[in-house]
Amino acid sequence: MKTSISAVWLGAALACATGSAAFAQDKTIRIGVLTDNSGLYSDLGGAGSTLAAQMAVEDSGLTGKGWKIDIISADHQNKPDIATNIARQWIDVEKVDIFMDVLNSGVALAVNNLVREKNAVMINTGAATSDLTNAQCSPNTVHWVYDTYMLANSTGQALVKAGGDTWYFLTADYAFGAALERDTTAVVVKAGGKVIGGVKHPLNTADFSSFLLQAQASKAKIIGMANAGGDTTNTIKQASEFGIVAGGQKLAGLLLFITDVHSLGLKVAQGLNFTETFYWDLNDGTRAFAKRFSERMKNRAQPSMVQAGVYSGLIHYFKALEAIGGNPHDGAKVVAKMKELPTDDALFGKGSIRADGRKIHPAYLFEVKKPEESRGPWDYYKLIGTTPGDQAFRPLSESACPLLKK
Repeated sequence: MKTSISAVWLGAALACATGSAAFAQDKTIRIGVLTDNSGLYSDLGGAGSTLAAQMAVEDSGLTGKGWKIDIISADHQNKPDIATNIARQWIDVEKVDIFMDVLNSGVALAVNNLVREKNAVMINTGAATSDLTNAQCSPNTVHWVYDTYMLANSTGQALVKAGGDTWYFLTADYAFGAALERDTTAVVVKAGGKVIGGVKHPLNTADFSSFLLQAQASKAKIIGMANAGGDTTNTIKQASEFGIVAGGQKLAGLLLFITDVHSLGLKVAQGLNFTETFYWDLNDGTRAFAKRFSERMKNRAQPSMVQAGVYSGLIHYFKALEAIGGNPHDGAKVVAKMKELPTDDALFGKGSIRADGRKIHPAYLFEVKKPEESRGPWDYYKLIGTTPGDQAFRPLSESACPLLKK
């Protein structure tokens, strides 16, 4: 299957770097936004992730300092083999330095291996699997926005403490779903709850009726949705038709995005609890970015946390290259510099990048507002609680990351 790759040129035309030039004088960067441009995750990544990358380039001020920066984008179609072929072409022929977004955990794990082999950089803002900073951590990868451990730790623990002590999982049948169910199960059991069953569904499922009937029959207090994007919104819509919540069971949105809530509408989504690390209306800094972002989106959408992460991650990447004095085209060296520097931007605040590649920042537990509580378009969330960054993610003491053994 042929995949088209469209290029977006920023600033002046990309100058050809000569092999003899010292990296300190090499101020060329090629960014590859590898995302879902047409499938069930396109609203939360897709064109918005490419726009966020463009905004980061503009706001960095590097082009005014003589840097030549090029962004290319491609649709991986949520298929690891297609994604790997694109990534290999990008590195070998297009000379891409850094991969951004990389939605879909199966895709991310495959590209993670190639990025390490080719010594490029990946700042993953789209995939959720915590394995990227655990057993499959890499000196070339930073996991920026969220992961399955954090989602389970925040949402899962809160729901068990609130009385949701029996769980049944509806799980997307690929790497992401397996990791989210695994990590949430561990949290539920540790908190004193019990998992009484679960069922797996194919990615991008249209009909959830048989899966929801099994979940309903389980009588579990909590139906944990270990899926995302269009799969989550379809689950919630069809659960409403079956009267599952009205019957006393509660849906747990283990991974929910602002774009999902917008698709569902407040009448259907009201009362859902979930965790995110970014919300457009969180503070003055997030609101200012969101206003600029929304004005440039064709559908005037507010940014998802994935898209916000693309912007934030690139801003820090640019700071690291400036600190080095140029682009060495050495992924491991650049990531090492990124880990040395504290992170600080208007979207995620102050933070750091740990030795395992995990970006540390707070996590926020939200509840979807009732229709009458919303003050206007995209005013969807109530902040329920905040987990500090040093408590939100897997402790290094529990990590199986090989980098920590050196």
